Amino acid sequence: MKEQVVSILLVEDDEVDTMNVKRAFRKTNISNPLYHAEDGLEALDMLRGSGGVEKLLPKPRIVLLDLNMPRMNGIEFLRELRTDPELHDISVVVLTTSNEERDKVAAYNLNVAGYILKPVEPEKFIEAIGTLNLYWNLIELP
Repeated sequence: MKEQVVSILLVEDDEVDTMNVKRAFRKTNISNPLYHAEDGLEALDMLRGSGGVEKLLPKPRIVLLDLNMPRMNGIEFLRELRTDPELHDISVVVLTTSNEERDKVAAYNLNVAGYILKPVEPEKFIEAIGTLNLYWNLIELP
């Protein structure tokens, strides 16, 4: 059986959080290709190859999604993703600072694979990303 490379799209507007994710990938030896979009609109352009942006190929199988972003927030992005026949099957893990119950309910109603509060401590952040790596290596992605 041929092992397939699983690429990941990080949708995150905060530069420090983006650097933290990249650092956590390095520290936990995650070698999956990691792409970055600064908001939901840019992420959709990257996934669809629209707005003058080249389409990501192969299509990322996992999205790490912040909720609080300008232009198009994470919940709006999820709604759009789930209604797109070519993108609806992408696994999404919310990685956010929002501990609001309404955000959690909205995210799970849009079939997220998980909802993780961003840990403040760098070591806890690295641990959370390492746990995610174990998860997506154990599950069968579509």
